[in-house]
Amino acid sequence: MAESIFDMAPVTEPERQYYFIENARVLLGRKEEELHHPLSFHVTTFGCQMNARDSEKMTGILADMGLMESENETESDIVLFNTCTIRDNANQKFYGHLGTLGGKNQRNRDRIVAVCGCMAQEPECVEKLSKSYKFVNIIFGTHNIYKLAELICRHLEGEEHVVDVWDKPGEIVEDIPSIRKYPFKSGVNIMFGCNNYCTYCIVPYVRGNERSREAKEIIRECEKLASDGVKEVMLLGQNVNSYGNGIEGSISFPELLREVEKVDGIERIRFMTSHPKDLSDELIQVMKDSKKICRHIHLPLQSGSTRILKAMNRRYTREQYLELAMKIRREIPDIAITTDIIVGFPGETTEDVDDTVDMIHRVKYDGAFTFVYSPRTGTPAASMDGRQPKEWIKREFDRVLTAVQDESKEMAARFLGNTETVLVEDINEQDPGLVTGRMSNNLMVHFPGDRSLIGKLVDVKLTECKGFYYMGER
Repeated sequence: MAESIFDMAPVTEPERQYYFIENARVLLGRKEEELHHPLSFHVTTFGCQMNARDSEKMTGILADMGLMESENETESDIVLFNTCTIRDNANQKFYGHLGTLGGKNQRNRDRIVAVCGCMAQEPECVEKLSKSYKFVNIIFGTHNIYKLAELICRHLEGEEHVVDVWDKPGEIVEDIPSIRKYPFKSGVNIMFGCNNYCTYCIVPYVRGNERSREAKEIIRECEKLASDGVKEVMLLGQNVNSYGNGIEGSISFPELLREVEKVDGIERIRFMTSHPKDLSDELIQVMKDSKKICRHIHLPLQSGSTRILKAMNRRYTREQYLELAMKIRREIPDIAITTDIIVGFPGETTEDVDDTVDMIHRVKYDGAFTFVYSPRTGTPAASMDGRQPKEWIKREFDRVLTAVQDESKEMAARFLGNTETVLVEDINEQDPGLVTGRMSNNLMVHFPGDRSLIGKLVDVKLTECKGFYYMGER
């Protein structure tokens, strides 16, 4: 009996995956001959920057397999969905999107549909996909995205439904192909997973416990990005402040920032997310002294009530958070502080929301992502009592949102008349005579310019504040 491509595959990574990339190229070439057209792929990403970075890696794998990237999902031969499950409405949005494709899929039975990401780590979601969406050919989770070519080979070699979801993370595999969305900026994973187990959060269950990459690998990636023309990197982790925990002899996150700052060609450094419980004085000092680290920190509050914070297992009090935020404001006066806030957590009262609104006015956030609490099956909060009625939640949510908008509008206006450096990202969607970019503090700026400015750092005078963005001129 002849050996299959799986019998001859290397055992070590990433050599094994490059082997399957080459085999997938051959198998897809045969499929092209059958269908009489070049094969294309489309990747749809739901969720956070971690998912966006994962999608860039999978885009790189698919391109290396000889496929062309397409902007048209319904016309593509391979459609990949990288899912998010942080809130229930994210799940429902995805199922609706998938159902729409399913109807169109009846007309293209040769299309390969793959689902990966955080939703695929939940057994009930895998079961629903397998039973109700039988046109989905490949399902895999967050821990083995690097195996995409191998999973596609399994399907092309006759396995109609491939399910490969791991309960626990495996090794961190370096040097996987990647194609960035932007040529001038890139996310860089420094760690994966989370050890905090906030009672409302599904992330540790779908992404596993913390695993940090070796510092030398992170620096090597940043150097390669710089040589490729990247000016801005965003260091990514569920809690970057705990980078290096569990690695003997590892440097700390502030020390890692110092090393990234030494990389020639990298002109801006961002990071997210910082957990308030272990943001150190050393990190504040490194940011204060740095010429490259952006004047922006995302510092999730979640609630301004110490009682609710304890129920959330956030491991800080409102007083500790406020002291930290005021210290950051004092040491780095021009910094922008953004946050996350949840309204409607089980047991929350009007008085608890009063504490949150008070915190918003004290910290003076430059922006906030505000969410209605969404119970996630398997998390401790999902079985907690004390959910308020929808009318109460809407009223209190609107109150929080108004406070955030008032403060962020006021904070944005403080830069009016300044000349600030802006990294130009794109042509303005509403007015092709304008370009759009970001200041160091993450505020958007629109000003006259053309496509030649994209990817460049430009000095712009801020002439008009529009509340949450600026108009300017070179």
